[in-house]
Order: sequence, then structure tokens, then C-alpha cells
Amino acid sequence: MRKITKEIKIGDRVIGGGKPILIQSMTNTKTQDVEATVNQIRELTRAGCEIIRCAVPDMEAAQALSQIKKQIAIPLVADIHFDYRLAIAAIENGADKIRINPGNIGSDDRIREVVKAAKEKEIPIRVGVNSGSLEKELVEKYHGVTAEGLVESALDKVRKIESFGYDNLVISIKSSDVMMCVKAHELISEKTDYPLHVGITESGTIISGNIKSAIGLGLILHQGIGDTIRVSLTGNPLEEIKSAKLILKTLGLRKGGIEVVSCPTCGRTQIDLIGLANQVENMVGDIPLDLKVAVMGCAVNGPGEAREADIGIAGGVGEGLLIKHGKVIRKVPESELVSVLREELLHWNENEERKE
Repeated sequence: MRKITKEIKIGDRVIGGGKPILIQSMTNTKTQDVEATVNQIRELTRAGCEIIRCAVPDMEAAQALSQIKKQIAIPLVADIHFDYRLAIAAIENGADKIRINPGNIGSDDRIREVVKAAKEKEIPIRVGVNSGSLEKELVEKYHGVTAEGLVESALDKVRKIESFGYDNLVISIKSSDVMMCVKAHELISEKTDYPLHVGITESGTIISGNIKSAIGLGLILHQGIGDTIRVSLTGNPLEEIKSAKLILKTLGLRKGGIEVVSCPTCGRTQIDLIGLANQVENMVGDIPLDLKVAVMGCAVNGPGEAREADIGIAGGVGEGLLIKHGKVIRKVPESELVSVLREELLHWNENEERKE
């Protein structure tokens, strides 16, 4: 059962309060390059990104946010480190939320100025704490970097911002240590009702990052903890969106979207199944159906293995089978398998209605 946290509005989206868990990513373009950044955000939006974060390392990047905002359709979060003036400039240039670590922003006076600017525009502040930047006194207190230290650090910063009269907050506590991250979320969930942004930081490349994120996010979300997520990967941000959608769907926290299943290949495989499965997975990304699509490697077991899927293809020598509801519909040349499958999916509803 989901924990009901405080509702926080980010642009035209809402997190917390039992609302659906939203998917985030972060651009890897130079924010100052408005065209490149807008193009990437639009591509991520089409893939299913619902909140986007941009790095703001200097004043030029902060000022670019106003132009970026005009050309995108999802809320924009400004990621700030060290310079409180960049946070204020990002707010003035239309950021829908700012992400700061108050510990590296500086004095209380500087934090107060940031809070004042956010309060005037009524935008939330995401209080971010990472295990790699845990305060020395907390490392000493807990004899190392620990989940307890992360939680204490985050709540100390929250209380500081609250003391300035602001509670429009989201909390993020991240670690590259998966089980420490899980424990930290369990602990903080018991101590606060602020919504939590969940992710495994510095999780690694596509393979290791996906495994760590699936395990970590799976354990956290399955306990009803978390209101918005990011799968942090060293790679194309589009991969983060695909992984986040699949994690949520696997946990039963999101419906809709095509699920692609494929066999692991064996000696019977007589087709480039790996390439074919990747093609299909990319191809179905923009089709708004709630279906299971099977991609099988041979005509021997393909129809049987694809029986639980709504539609599928099975490879042969230079050709393949199109399968619907476990029955072979027709043979298709190998070069046309993906295009024929797409055509079937695009006309799925009308074809199924005709059947009835």
C-alpha cells in the first residue's frame, strides 16, 4: 500500500498524495545550448519523461532556462550546486522546481535568499543529499557513511528551510550503495510526510545501472515508498525512461504501454533475434496500447511460447511467422517482420472490433 505523502505541485504536475509515480530524467546537453537541450527534452517527453532536470553550472545556463521553458511541455527542474545566485536566477527564469543541497549552498543567509525567491514564485525546492557528500560530523558520528547519517542530514536541511517559513519541499536521499539507499528510504519514510524523489545515484552503465536500479527501486517502491523516480544511467537518457517505465509496470504501479517479451536464443535460432527484439522494443515506444508482444527466435517453439502474448513474431530462415493469440496468421519475409508487426499494432483496435 502506497504511503500518502504531502501533495507538491511541479509546474502542471502533482506528486505525492497517492498520485501516480512520475518519471524523471536529466538532460546531458549543455543547458546553454538551447536548441540541443530543447530537442533532447522533446525526445524524452515522447518516450514518456514527465519531469526534466537541467544542470545550471553558470549564469548563462540559468538564463537559458527561460527560452527552454517556452518550447517544452513538461515541468523543468534546475539543478544547482554551490552558488545560491544561480538558484535565484533559475527561479527568475522560470524553473518549475529547484534542486539544491543546502549544505553546499553556503551560509544561512544565502539559503534564506533562495527560499525567499522560491516562496515568491511558489515553486518547490528539492532537498538533495548524496552519500558522497555527507557532512564530516555525521560520518564521524555514525562511524562511516550510513543510512542513518543520510536521513539525519536530509532532515536537518529540511528543518532549516522550514525555519525560514517554507514547506513546499521534496526530499531526495541517494547512494550508489543499493541496500544503504533502500534502508535510508525506509527510515526517512517513517519520519516525514514530504514526497520522496527516489533513485540509485551513480548506478553505472546501462547493464549495471539497470540491475542496481531495478533492485533498489523495486525494493523501495514495493513498500509503498516513493512519489517520483529517476533511473540514473551512464548512457543515453532515453534508456532511463524505458527502464523506469518497465520497473513501474513490472511492479504493477503503472498500466498501459506495450510490453515486449523475447526468448533468450538457442541453437535453433536462425534469425538475428537480438537485433530484431531491439528493433521491436524501439518501434513500439510510441504506440499507446496495453498489449504483450512476443519476439521469438524460431518457428518450432515460437507459436507455443508466444501463446500468452497478444501478438508476436517468430523467426525462420529468411522469413518469419506472424502470430496472434497463439495462432499463426501468416508467413512474412524477414525484412518485413517489423513493419508488418507495426502495421498490425497501429490498426489493432479496429481489427479486433471487426473480429467481434
